[in-house]
Amino acid sequence: MTTPTVLGVSLKMYLGHRRTLQWAHAVADVARTHPALADGTAELFVLPSFPQLVPVMDALAGTPVRVGAQDLATEDHGPYTGEVSGAALKEIGCRYAEVGHAERRRLYGEGDTTVAAKTAAALRNGLVPVLCVGERDRAAPAVAAERTTAELDRLLATAGALGGLGPVTVAYEPQWAIGAPRPATPEHISTVCRALRTRLTADPRLAGSRVVYGGSAGPGLLTALGADVDGLFLGRFAHDPRAVAAVLDECLDRKGVVSARPQNAVSEINSGRTG
Repeated sequence: MTTPTVLGVSLKMYLGHRRTLQWAHAVADVARTHPALADGTAELFVLPSFPQLVPVMDALAGTPVRVGAQDLATEDHGPYTGEVSGAALKEIGCRYAEVGHAERRRLYGEGDTTVAAKTAAALRNGLVPVLCVGERDRAAPAVAAERTTAELDRLLATAGALGGLGPVTVAYEPQWAIGAPRPATPEHISTVCRALRTRLTADPRLAGSRVVYGGSAGPGLLTALGADVDGLFLGRFAHDPRAVAAVLDECLDRKGVVSARPQNAVSEINSGRTG
């Protein structure tokens, strides 16, 4: 049994409304015909900005591409001016909600307590959290794995105390690699993602979780990674729909690598997938 390679794309705030819809229609054209999506080799989700969520869903209708939000509120309803709740996101058809990105932490002061509360909010509303973790400064792979796993432990412990846990998509994004010319090395990525996977598979409540890599990820990286990484979380390198198609091509090239994952891990991932 082969578990799908997961590809996510965050558009951040790079594209305006018209360009976002042009991008979505172009990606829809790719998704309707690409064999990696047709045969389940790959899964693809996209995270546009809030005003584009519904029109992007319309543009992607009839394709297997899922849509999610780049953020959500810690609360589900009430006097929270400017916020968007997980309940509203679920109601309009979102499947994912990104939480804990380094930019939210750095620019808006979101700490572990807020990130954990948003993770809990996503889960209780039936959304898959795209939970971003990653060390701030460059470190040896083993050190980075220790720091990042400790971060994940803190977030999941707090989120679990606020409600039940469920499948999450952990996006490993070392902060020093975000916006850099090149991603972390394949050895570094695999070492950290292996540690994160071990943490996730140890908790039955998290069955169905995946680990993807972000941080200057783009075409050419996926085939260099082993089975410890479930896929990529793409940013600016996916603004050209042809790059999305190129990474989907790499999913086909990588199929044999993913199939080599131990069968018990594959079963655990498949058993709880909701995305």
